[in-house]
This record gives sequence, structure tokens and C-alpha cells, in this order.
Amino acid sequence: MFFKNIYEKGLAQASYIVGCQKTGNAIVIDPKRDIDIYLEIAEQENLNITHIAETHIHADFLSGSLELQANTGAEILLSDEGPPEWQYQFEHTGLKEGHIFKVGNLKFEVLHTPGHTPEHISFVLTDTMTGDAPVMVFTGDFVFVGDIGRPDLLEKAAGLTGTQISGAEQMFESLKKFSALPEYVQVWPAHGAGSACGKALGAVPSSTVGYEKKFNWAFRITDKNEFIQTLLEGQPEPPKYFSMMKKMNKQGPAILGGIPHPARLSLKQFEQALEKNMTIIDTRDKFAYAGGHIKNSINIQANNSFTTWAGWALDYDQPFVLIADDDKIEHLTRGLLRIGLDQMHGYLADIQTWSRAGHELATVDQATIDQISGKGTQILDVREPNEFLQGHIPGALNIHAGYLVEQFKKIPKDQKIVVHCLSGDRSSYAIGILKRLGMNRIVNLTGGFAAWEHAGMPIETGAA
Repeated sequence: MFFKNIYEKGLAQASYIVGCQKTGNAIVIDPKRDIDIYLEIAEQENLNITHIAETHIHADFLSGSLELQANTGAEILLSDEGPPEWQYQFEHTGLKEGHIFKVGNLKFEVLHTPGHTPEHISFVLTDTMTGDAPVMVFTGDFVFVGDIGRPDLLEKAAGLTGTQISGAEQMFESLKKFSALPEYVQVWPAHGAGSACGKALGAVPSSTVGYEKKFNWAFRITDKNEFIQTLLEGQPEPPKYFSMMKKMNKQGPAILGGIPHPARLSLKQFEQALEKNMTIIDTRDKFAYAGGHIKNSINIQANNSFTTWAGWALDYDQPFVLIADDDKIEHLTRGLLRIGLDQMHGYLADIQTWSRAGHELATVDQATIDQISGKGTQILDVREPNEFLQGHIPGALNIHAGYLVEQFKKIPKDQKIVVHCLSGDRSSYAIGILKRLGMNRIVNLTGGFAAWEHAGMPIETGAA
């Protein structure tokens, strides 16, 4: 048996290619949209991708199943469990509880494991060439290393009210199926640490059933009501783009036919884009952005969080431009297409061409800890609500950076606003958003809350 875990750090997303080396057949489980890596692996290992499977309708990334099928002709196997409103709307082979399919000599048994979503399934793998006992289970967003899938996304991200309690109840029952598996079975989930699909995901890529039963918090709680309460509390804010992913993955994403290469814009083309009021995403680091940037641009640094924050900032029906180095543009393009942001107009490779043409660059004012107090000043904490509850600057107003547009009216307009997050990445993003909304009396707290805490300054806990 051939096995390979493909992990994408930006979305903390894992997919898998599993092959029968005797027959040369292979399956890809939960593929991402840029599929070239699966094709390369299959070619290197003399495998033919004959099957594609998904554990559920994903909310955090755009599936590559249709893209991969268009390239390989492989059969797509998807869940037919759950209510009608959460059924896939494109052609596929339907799977239900107890269904068994084979990829060469590899046998896959389907478990219906609702909770994270109603249609969620898991795949129990047996390598029949070595025995009749299962060796792996692909759990998707059902069981992670150290955590389990959150049941509140349909309500918070997709707007289906009243679903999180029923989802938590389903998860409580689904875990019994997991517990019944042999303890030596390897557990391969769809996400790792950093994903918004859970609150305490481990950093190691895999586990075993026995390990999870012993150390995963979810298996230590036997009371159903306590389990539901614990599961629902403290979940991170789901990014705005999650609702769009659910819709697009259910209907079937557009097929790209390859990785697009965006246009490298000349200064004149860039100026024309600005005349059309296109959104500018500046992907340079926060210090370069603070030192000089194009007015009304938004800073989303080209790091592992780029894709997620692009999903917060950009509209799916509006074109946008990037400011990015040539050697980073392919990486950034892949990150965008993984969540369906295909409408990039192009990119400007060198911001200095803008300033040399006589355009003035805007800057971000900075303030140190001893400069932020005083009458007429409001501290704006743009971290997660859970971070704020654990400790914040006294008197601070908490608005998650992703919700600044929707909650803009909460911010006082007659005061100087000191913006901070933990260390400065999110606050740099937030300042760009606020300036686009017309706020000019804004400064960034140098070093963020980490610097405040390190200096031994007063800290409050709980709600503001």
C-alpha cells in the first residue's frame, strides 16, 4: 500500500492519496483545488488515480474533486447522508453508512459520522493484502488530534439557525462509532492546528483511536449535556468566506484547468485599476506597510494566514489587485484559488514605481505603551473574543478584525483610536480596513498586547 499525507499550512488542511501498488489504482481523499501535487505523486509512484472521495461538504476550502476528475476521469464518491438541503448537487456516486468500495486491494467502509455537518462520513481502510483488520480511519472534520469538529458552523457561517445543538447531540452519538474501532487504528483527520474547524487541534498530523480515547477531551465527558456545553463554548470565529465555500462546494466549483498566472500590471494599468475603485491588497510585511503604502490599501501579509484574511476582506463578485513580489505571486494565487477568489485583476510588483511617479505614500502612526493613555483615547482590541476574555487592556473595546465593517458604528468617531492585536499582524490589517472606512485618527500600538503584558501593565479579564 502506498500512502501520502499532503498538508497545506495556510488553511491547516490535510488531504491524502492512497494507492494499491499491486494494481496501480489510487484514491485521493478531500483534495484541495490545486491538484498538480496529486498528479505528480501518482506519476512518481506509477499510480492511476481512479477514485476521489470527500468526507463532507467543506466550509473552509474549495474542493478539488471536480478539477481532479476533469484531469483523470476518476469516479467521485460523496456522501448521500443527511437532509436534502445538504446534498451535493453535481453528479457523483453516493455513499451511505455501511457502504463498502474497493480501490485495487484496498477496502474502504463508510461510517456516517454526523455532528460537524449532517452529511459527514468517515472512511475505514483495510489493506486486504496484509489482513482483514482495519488499519486507518480518515475522519475528515469528525475527530481531530486532540479535538473534535465543531457543530456550530452551519449556524454561524451558513446561517441555518437552530442547528448547533442538534449537531452537538449527533456528535455525541457519532463518537461511539469511533470508540468501537480497534485502538491500534491510525487516525488521519482533515485539519491540524490553526484550523477554524475546531478550538484545540493538535500540531501532530495523526494519532490512533486508542490515543484519542485516552487524551482527547471529548472522550472524557460522559454526560451529554456537559459534553454539548463544552463543545460549543470557546469556538473561534468562523471566517466570513466559510458560507461561500459551503455553497460552492455543494453546487460544484468551477473547473480551472490549471493554475492561472495573474497579469503583472504596468504603472498605467495599475492606475486604471484604481480609477475603477478596485480593492488593493498589500502583501508586504507589516513594517514595510507602516512605512509607506498606497492610500486605502489593506495589509494582508504573505504568510500562512494570507488565505484566511483574504477571505475576510474580499468580495467574491468584485475584482481586486495585489501588491506582491514576483517570486511570491504563484504562492499567493494558489492561496486565493483554494477559497475560490479567482477574480484577481493583476498585481503590482514594485510599489516604488508608484512613489517614483509622484504619488504620495500613506503611513501608519505608531504609539508605545507610555503614549496611549489620556483623555480622548479609545483602545480598540481586534483579537478573537476568547483572547479578549482571557486578558485585555482596561477600558478596551473588542471588535474582531474580521467584523470591523459590520460593527464600525460601535467605534467612537470623536476620539483617537489605538488599535492592537497580540503582536501587530491583525492590527495592521484592521488599520487598513478602518482607513478605508474614513477613519484617520488611528495609531497602532507597537508590540500589541504582548508588549503590554510583558511590561507588567494592568490587565482585566472577562467581558468589557
